[in-house]
Amino acid sequence: MRPYLNVAEIIVSVLLIVTVLLQVRGMTTGVFTGGQATFRVRRGLERTLFQFTILLVVLFILISVLSVRFGSL
Repeated sequence: MRPYLNVAEIIVSVLLIVTVLLQVRGMTTGVFTGGQATFRVRRGLERTLFQFTILLVVLFILISVLSVRFGSL
């Protein structure tokens, strides 16, 4: 079971990196560009990408815990 968890963890981590990079690339204002912080409502694809990122984080944590739990067997 351990090799399957390792492969799943690698796949989820790569997907998580890609989704975070897609979110950061979409931002035009930031700390270093001098933009002001404003409240925005996420809509459409941006909202779906945000929710998918949260799902991937939860999945990554779950797989990591299972990997540690079954790693000692």
